[in-house]
Amino acid sequence: MLSAVASIRFDVLTLFPEIFSGYLTQSLLKLAIQRGLVAIHLWNIRDWAKGKHQSVDDRPFGGGPGMVIMPEPVYACVEAVQPLAEPPAELILLTPAGERLTQQVVRQLAQIPRLMLLCGRYEGFDERIRLGLKPREISIGDFVCNGGEVPAMVLIDTIIRLIPGVLGDAESAVDESHSEPGRLEYPQYTRPRNFRGMEVPEILLSGNHPAIAQWRREQSALRSRRANPPNPTDHDLSKGTGP
Repeated sequence: MLSAVASIRFDVLTLFPEIFSGYLTQSLLKLAIQRGLVAIHLWNIRDWAKGKHQSVDDRPFGGGPGMVIMPEPVYACVEAVQPLAEPPAELILLTPAGERLTQQVVRQLAQIPRLMLLCGRYEGFDERIRLGLKPREISIGDFVCNGGEVPAMVLIDTIIRLIPGVLGDAESAVDESHSEPGRLEYPQYTRPRNFRGMEVPEILLSGNHPAIAQWRREQSALRSRRANPPNPTDHDLSKGTGP
């Protein structure tokens, strides 16, 4: 498996950079930025809009509800930010129409030293943004957010966990849910040993580490099967059908 880069830069293109103000100053991300492992630069697309009112959206051709983000300010923003650092960034468009974000995709992105995240709003982007800029399109799920800012935060959160030194324990990102496709992490317990009648499993108190490891593997497999039951409509076509 290819390893993540030693440090990573995110250029976030958005109409609402202030949404990120609290997010960037908390927890692991704050420490990772302070240590130089992660760099995040926010860019307001509106700064590249023309005219007195710096309009970035307009009504869709053909009619319909809402407003659509125009291509000019987005192209100008991308083309201005791209040469500001090396290497060139891979452009990511956060969209519910994109490929599903999985841990495998996260591992791929964690190998890229610079990512440019394009956050939409309103009824989305003019199609020529997708056609001309050719971003990689990523969706965090089959639902619609008010904009791409929260999906961008999800993407950042998942990627930085794989950057060496971001987590206190490097093993935390290895043995957890989705570290392998379809596998969920085993149950975890801490003090007190008894909480409202619920006891910590005795095996975890035994000190028998091989037995504990085996119990955790079994519990992980059990959780994974419960979360991903076999589809009863799947048939073994190799057996054919009867007369």
